Amino acid sequence: MTTHTYAMRDSATMLRRNLRRALRYPGLTLWTVAMPVFLLLLFVGVFGGALGAGISGLPAGGGAYINYIAPGIILMAVTAGSVSTATSVSIDMSEGIINRFRTMAISRASVLTGHVVGSVIQTMTSIVLVIGVALLMGFRPTAGVVEWFAVIGILTLIALALTRLAAAAGLVAKRPESASNMPLPIIFLPMLGSGFVPPESMPAGMRWFAEHQPFTPIIETLRGLLMGTAIGSNAIIALAWCSGLTLAGYVWARWAFTRDPAPR
Repeated sequence: MTTHTYAMRDSATMLRRNLRRALRYPGLTLWTVAMPVFLLLLFVGVFGGALGAGISGLPAGGGAYINYIAPGIILMAVTAGSVSTATSVSIDMSEGIINRFRTMAISRASVLTGHVVGSVIQTMTSIVLVIGVALLMGFRPTAGVVEWFAVIGILTLIALALTRLAAAAGLVAKRPESASNMPLPIIFLPMLGSGFVPPESMPAGMRWFAEHQPFTPIIETLRGLLMGTAIGSNAIIALAWCSGLTLAGYVWARWAFTRDPAPR
C-alpha cells in the first residue's frame, strides 16, 4: 500500500475510535444540542414577541421572529460543537494517549483527522436535531433543494474550521477543564452579530464590530439561502472567513501536535 493509503486507513481507525467514544459518553454531544435549543425556546417563546416587533419588516409576534433568529441559532449549534472537540482532545493529551500515538507506526495526521472528522459528523447531526426543533416551533424556510445543499455546504465548512481551531486549543490546554472554557467566546459570538437582532439597531461601536466579525456574513448567507433575503457579497466573505479559519486552525494544530510535549 502507498503512504496515502496507510494514512487513510489510520484516519478511518481513529475516526471509528472517536465515534465510539462519543456514543459511550454522549454528554458533550447532548450539550451541543441542548444549548441552542434552550436559546431557541428562550428567545422565541419568551422574548420573541417583543424582539420581533422591534425588527423592521417583521410582523409582530414570535412566529415571524423565529424565521429571523433560526439561522443564527443553527450556527450556534456549530459553535457549541467546538467545546466537545477541545475537551476530547485535551482528555487524550492528559491521559497520555496522544504521546503514545506519536510513538506508534501510524500516520501522525490520522490522530487529529479522526478527531476533526468525528466532531464534524457529531456537529452536523446536532444541526439536524436543532433544525427539527425549530421546525416544530414554527420555523418555515422557503429554501429549495439547491439552497439546502448550499446551506449544508456552508455549515460543513464552518464546522470544519471551528473544529480545527478547537482541536488546536485542546492540544495546548493544560487541563480538560480549561480546554472546555477556551471556545466559550466563539460560542456566543453569533449573538454579537446579526444572529438575534440587525446590526443597524446596535450602538455605533457595537454595530461596527457586528458588521465586521466572522459570523455575521455567515449568518446573512444562511438567512438568504433559507429565507430568500438578499445575500450580496456576504457569501464570498463567508467563504473567505471559513477558508482563513480552517487554515489557521490547521497550522496551529499541526504546530501543537508536532512540538515536544510539555508535562501535564
